[in-house]
Amino acid sequence: MSDMGVFFALLGAVLAAVMAGIGSAIGVGMGGQAAAGVVTEDPAKFSKVLILQLLPGTQGIYGLLIAFICLTQIGIMGGSSDISLAKGLLYFVACLPMAIVGLISAIRQANASVSAIALVAKKPDQFGKAMIFPAMVETYAILALLVSILAIFGIAGVNI
Repeated sequence: MSDMGVFFALLGAVLAAVMAGIGSAIGVGMGGQAAAGVVTEDPAKFSKVLILQLLPGTQGIYGLLIAFICLTQIGIMGGSSDISLAKGLLYFVACLPMAIVGLISAIRQANASVSAIALVAKKPDQFGKAMIFPAMVETYAILALLVSILAIFGIAGVNI
């Protein structure tokens, strides 16, 4: 039965990495398309639009971090991976905030980044203000990261 616990914990870790990674890949791609259009017209704006393009990529990093933490906690990355089904399900659920919010927030952040890139294309002096719009979406990815981290570390103390 402990194999099922490891299965669900591993599934949670994989979903956190994959879903947040998919969102980031979509997001960075959207930003890259918008940024390439701007750089075609004015190569001097490259560094500003590159920063805006990269913002949706952080969710993929957060998802990977959650996956590594979970894998470490369940013993896949060293140690014993003998956990109960109930504990495996807890790890699965603990990974879901980062998986779901990572996917959605990366895509929504990309939409804000594309608009910010358009702003920088027309008014490069407004870069600081333009960066705030996609950064606001980042707040929710960070909150999901924190919830997943706290939940994963909290499971270690649960006796089931």
